[in-house]
Amino acid sequence: MDEYLTSVRDIEKRIENAENFRIEVPEDQRPNGIPETYGEHIRLMYEMMALGFQTDATRVATFLLAHDGSGRTFPEIGVTDGHHELSHHRGNEKSMKQIAAIDRFYAEQFAWFLNKLKNTPDGEGNLLDNSMILYGAGIQNGDRHNHNDLPIVLAGHGGGIRQGRVVTADEGTPMTNLFLSLVDRMGAQADRIGDSNGKFEKIS
Repeated sequence: MDEYLTSVRDIEKRIENAENFRIEVPEDQRPNGIPETYGEHIRLMYEMMALGFQTDATRVATFLLAHDGSGRTFPEIGVTDGHHELSHHRGNEKSMKQIAAIDRFYAEQFAWFLNKLKNTPDGEGNLLDNSMILYGAGIQNGDRHNHNDLPIVLAGHGGGIRQGRVVTADEGTPMTNLFLSLVDRMGAQADRIGDSNGKFEKIS
């Protein structure tokens, strides 16, 4: 019994000690439910990630905007056909314009997130300065299901990444090579990730 009570008290002391180093969470309004529009929902999720980074509650986050077979429509931007159906456009000009509108919509939400990070002070700079934000997709052309030449954006200056340029990967370079390089720049130890066959040093 003494051993049990001692263990409980030890845990209590550790909790009390941890509370002395609690980081204050910034004031922020909590939503009453799911936002009315998809754009508002996306920005709410992005804002939660920004708060997680700001408070150091987490240093890694992933956000899946939509699954590959999503039939979501986008009435807020005038697109009433399903995304997945439109992605198999077969060169149809009307469908391609709607796909372009969807791509622009997602890109605008991402730009909002980057601005949120850029306008959030962190150390001597801002959160974007100290982050590595990867944005993209696993398919280059939905009509053909191409998995090569993926359109990827790498934002932020975390890990000493240089921005403001277009970097072309050599033919056949696995996407996981980039993941491995980002993990390395975070100071984590990993010899490989998935099908990686080396680091993607071109981001230096």
